[in-house]
Amino acid sequence: MLGLGTLKRVLHEVGADVGTARDRDPAARAVGTGEILTSWAGVQALLAHRVAHALYEAKVPLVPRTIAYTSRALTGVEIHPAARIGDDFFIDHGAGVVIGETAEIGDRVTLYQGVTLGGTGFARGKRHPTVEDDVTIGSGAKLLGPITVGHGAKVGANTVVIENVPERSTVVGNPGHPVRVEGRKVEGPDTDWIHLPDPVADAIKAMSERIAELEARLADLDGKPTQGEVRELRRKQGPSSAGG
Repeated sequence: MLGLGTLKRVLHEVGADVGTARDRDPAARAVGTGEILTSWAGVQALLAHRVAHALYEAKVPLVPRTIAYTSRALTGVEIHPAARIGDDFFIDHGAGVVIGETAEIGDRVTLYQGVTLGGTGFARGKRHPTVEDDVTIGSGAKLLGPITVGHGAKVGANTVVIENVPERSTVVGNPGHPVRVEGRKVEGPDTDWIHLPDPVADAIKAMSERIAELEARLADLDGKPTQGEVRELRRKQGPSSAGG
């Protein structure tokens, strides 16, 4: 039931969410609380969800879904009232984000625009992802089904994830492939999506090198020079998108 305890909890979550936006978004660091509340769509959608979820848990009919529907129309972010969201959650930009009914999100999670935490099939019960603490999910990523994204994981932009993601790993591609970021600790909202590993490019490079080796050995056997040119695959160069 609704009570003073529920009101205090929601007010605490509202204050924490505004503070999280200021911490995670460089554009918000010199902006007042009032401006964040009126101008940051991701914050507005989350605050509306805090209220809708509290009413949903209290079994208030109709109102939670009405709040969620209104929030979607105003912010472009759709969060089902039943979805469970932890502390220090941040949606950057927000447009196109969808969070389904049985989704569970831990603490200090960051989502970028266009992320979907969606379900699969028509069966009732748990059918949406569980995202553990300190996870960052890049723009346009689709996480489908009752999968678990482990603590500290990163999901690259436009990745499609249909299987569990190990802790502190990075997943890229379609379907998503877990990879390791060499020499870097995967923890917290790191927004450098340019220098992520590319497992497909790595596999093609290894295959190209193997073919070149076989061609050289064949040339030694028959005395004929190899034809064609093998170009080295180079990783993306340039400054970090996170400003580093």
